[in-house]
Amino acid sequence: MTITAQQEWWRPDRGVAPAAGRGAPAAAGPASSPVPFWALVAFTFVLLAAPQNYLPILNTMRIALVAAAAAIGTHVYDRMRRHRPLTIVTREIRITGWLVAWAVATIPFSIWPGGSVGVLLDQYVKTLAIFLVIANTVNSESRLRVIAVGLTILAMPISVTGVENFLSGAFMVKEMSGAPARIMGYEAGLAKNPNDLALILNLILPISLALVFITRRGIVRLALLAAVGVEALGVCITFSRAGFLSLASTALIFAWTIRRRPERSWVYVCLAVLVLAVPLMPEKYFERLSTIGSIESDKSGSSQNRYAQQVAAVHYVIGHPIIGAGLGMNNLAMNDDMHDWLYIHNVYLQYAVDFGLPGLILYVMLVAESVKSARSVQRRCADVPRLRDLFYLAAGVQTSLLAFAVSAFFSPVAYHFQFYYFAGLAVAVKSIYDTVTRATPPVGGRESRVVG
Repeated sequence: MTITAQQEWWRPDRGVAPAAGRGAPAAAGPASSPVPFWALVAFTFVLLAAPQNYLPILNTMRIALVAAAAAIGTHVYDRMRRHRPLTIVTREIRITGWLVAWAVATIPFSIWPGGSVGVLLDQYVKTLAIFLVIANTVNSESRLRVIAVGLTILAMPISVTGVENFLSGAFMVKEMSGAPARIMGYEAGLAKNPNDLALILNLILPISLALVFITRRGIVRLALLAAVGVEALGVCITFSRAGFLSLASTALIFAWTIRRRPERSWVYVCLAVLVLAVPLMPEKYFERLSTIGSIESDKSGSSQNRYAQQVAAVHYVIGHPIIGAGLGMNNLAMNDDMHDWLYIHNVYLQYAVDFGLPGLILYVMLVAESVKSARSVQRRCADVPRLRDLFYLAAGVQTSLLAFAVSAFFSPVAYHFQFYYFAGLAVAVKSIYDTVTRATPPVGGRESRVVG
């Protein structure tokens, strides 16, 4: 008697692929659920678009927390349902575990232990949980492409809002003493001030560039090129010096990455457009950029203050090389030395002040390993035509991480989502490559070595 699919719904092994005969691989378990991934997409939307700021009724619903909890909770349930470990284990995840263990171990020695516990539970744990969800649920090239498209779309309102604020004179800091005015940011936690706005756009821009190269349809490619242009313009009108350095780094890295590929002509077009756009930038923009190499010439005083803050941070680390001020307590440490309650505008020094040199070393290892993972996939896909799209997506992730590594010297975002989101994508890219090469065993060549 033949059993139809409708009649066998009750079978406990429904969804398990039967063995294909002698030599076939072991039967697969239940398929993974798409729910955690789409909950992650929803969280990304809330994180960047912040719809609750435009629909106040959503504030009472705490949609960011709901989306994050849904992503984390459904991921845990799905892994338990399939009798799988809660997370894959890679070098990046191991290093992150060591870093968190060290952070927890130093809490009793913190300047304010209760404050460190608060930062751990209210911010850092949430950031790390999303990092792990990304690493585990973005497990196919199609899902990686969905994330790339989503980030590019979400960058548009952020960029356009920045341009509108510039044109309408909606400034957070008015022009004074010759220093340029600074625009208000976008009403979202990751882009509220001009520096944060420039940072998030710089992280998304390489992903958008990757989409330009993997898109086949001409009209879509032109739309993506326009999006890249708007993102770059959004960075420039923030008058962020760190933003400029990261943007320049992205241009140079991508130009170098595809210097020998047929698509390199697109980079030359983009660079030509940027050169032609230089005369359109306000004179004060170039005056502000000139302060990068001449701190004393900064009429706003911010360069001098940040330099003094970083010198004080280095002195603090020299005095506390092993156990620092405690998780998130670098602002208290700086207040003791400088009577300045601001967080240190340098991610590396934030980790060094909070956790001592062990914490700094672990964090640098994490950044380096994330870049290395994306770079290794990019290199191994370079000469494999069927992996062309993955090559560019890996190049985009690698460039985003390098752009962050530059901006990190000037940004106080040690425990925020910016780095860990893209580090999660680096882990995902590597896992996707492993899966693809195992599914279709390569024969010889550079593709024959599986990453990880």
